[in-house]
Parts: sequence; structure tokens; C-alpha cells
Amino acid sequence: MKLRLSNLLSLLAVSVMLSHTAYAAGQYPEKPIRIVVGFTAGGPADIIARVMAQKLGESLGQSVIVENVPGAGGNIAAARVAKAAPDGYTLHVISTGFIINPSLYVGGTGYDPLKDFEPIAMLAASPNIISVNSQMKVGSAKELIKLIQTHPNQYNYAHPGIGSTPHLNGELFKLTYKLDGLTTVPFNGTPQLLASAVSGDTPIVFTSLPSALPFIRDGKLKPVMVLSKTRSEILPDVPGTEESGTPGLEGDTVSGILAPAGTPHFIIEKLNAEIRKAAALPDVRAQLLNVGFSVAPSSPAEFRVRIQDEIAKWQHVIRTANIRIQ
Repeated sequence: MKLRLSNLLSLLAVSVMLSHTAYAAGQYPEKPIRIVVGFTAGGPADIIARVMAQKLGESLGQSVIVENVPGAGGNIAAARVAKAAPDGYTLHVISTGFIINPSLYVGGTGYDPLKDFEPIAMLAASPNIISVNSQMKVGSAKELIKLIQTHPNQYNYAHPGIGSTPHLNGELFKLTYKLDGLTTVPFNGTPQLLASAVSGDTPIVFTSLPSALPFIRDGKLKPVMVLSKTRSEILPDVPGTEESGTPGLEGDTVSGILAPAGTPHFIIEKLNAEIRKAAALPDVRAQLLNVGFSVAPSSPAEFRVRIQDEIAKWQHVIRTANIRIQ
């Protein structure tokens, strides 16, 4: 009799808990949601956040507000969100810098990308790209590698800043093919480095695909390889790494959305479902393609694995090439 009563009480407790969770899931959200972006308005992360904010606002029936908190490569925003209440009303749209910065910054960043956050969904991705001055007589990645190996210390490559994903891709390129004589030339921003590449001062350039795209379309730069396994739908005439015979050089700018650690599971799942619905809309796909990104929605678990993989990959490059930011 006591055992039956204990089982009954356990069943009642589970029933109350499930009904409470269902009620809470049905009620969320009850007030506006804030999405924090660690960069200024107008950049890819901001545009992606605003596209998703509009669609989430429509589907959830609440205002979804984008707040820009730039500074320290996104670290200020990430550290702030990490300390926010885990109630589903403060979210964070990130790019790859969020994932790699803890390995890069001397003294830390104020957050742990795995311990301090709950992944909700990956949103989109854009591969980096290797381009060269239009006068260079190379037409493939293998030809570029052979040219650098044949003429050591004669070539340099430009990238948009220390620790940026194009920079890390350039160092991975050097490490993989033992191109020690390829000189690294950092720039403080993309416009200057692209002008330098077009003039021939830095004839090889590693950038994000959206940055290089206008110069490639105008014939001012020659694309060599997109740094994804397969061709990009944004630049379908340019081979990826596997077709180029250089597997392992892949490097994306990844965009995704997270919540503070401890955010209830039902909120994560509800937001993930709404994001996946939004990502399937033709106008969302078109808006993201317009800024050089392909939609790439994922489950929370898949996004966590992607973050773990990115940390391991770029941490190895950062440590081997001794790249640090004070």
C-alpha cells in the first residue's frame, strides 16, 4: 500500500511539473526580447540579427529588439549577456570571433563560450576566400602554393586584422603547406587591404567572401578558392577546398544565436523551432545571401558541437602560430 501511494505521488509530481512546463512554454514570451550584437549597426552580424528579430517578433507576438554593444571584438557584449538573467529575454547573436576570442586574448574575455551560454541555433555561414591581384598568373590553389614555394620570401598576404578568421585561415594555409616565407601583412579594416591587393602591394589576400565579392565581380581581384568543402552558392564558379585538392583549409564566418546558461530547455526549443521556420522563408534566404551568407539553421545540440569543433581547430592554429591579442 505504501509503495502504491509513493508511486501515485511520484506520478502526480511529474504530471504537475509537465503541466507547469507546458503552461510556461505557452506563455513565453510575455514581454519584449532583447538580442545583443557585439558589433556596430550595418555589419553582417547586425543585419542577420535584425532579419531574425523581425521574423521572431512576428511569430512570437512580442517585440524583439536588437541592441548593439560594440567593442573588444565582441567580448564586451558576450560578457554582458553571460551575466544576464537566464529567462529567455536576453539573447546573443554571435560570429566566429565569439568562439575563438577566449583562446586569443591575453587576460581572457570575461566569458566562456561553452559554460556561460546555451546554444539555440546556428543561423548562417559565409566562407572565407583566397583572392589574388588580377595580374598574378595563378589560376588555382595548387598553382598559388607552388608559386610561393618556388619563390620563398617574395610574396605576402593581407588580412583584415590580427586574430580575424581570415588571418587564422592564412596562418592555417602557411602551416599546412610549410610556407614560412609568406609574409603576413595585417590591416586595420577591409577597405584598406582590398585597395592594397588591387594595387599589387599585397597581391594575395584572405578575406570574408562578402568583402571580396564586389572586387571579384568587377574583375579587380581574381578568386582562387572559397574556403569551404564545396562551392558556395554565392560564388558558384569558384572551387572549394576538396575540389582544389586542399582539404582541411575550411574556414567560415559563422553566425548563431545563444542564451545565457541555465535558460529553461522549453525556451531554447521554442526559439529554435521559430528560427528554423524563419530560415526556411525565401525572403530570409534572399536577405542573407545579399550580405554574403547562406542560411544554415541547426538544432541546439548541433550548434554546440560546431562551437566545440571551431574552438579546437582555431585554438591549435593560434597556439602553433603564437597569435595573441593584448
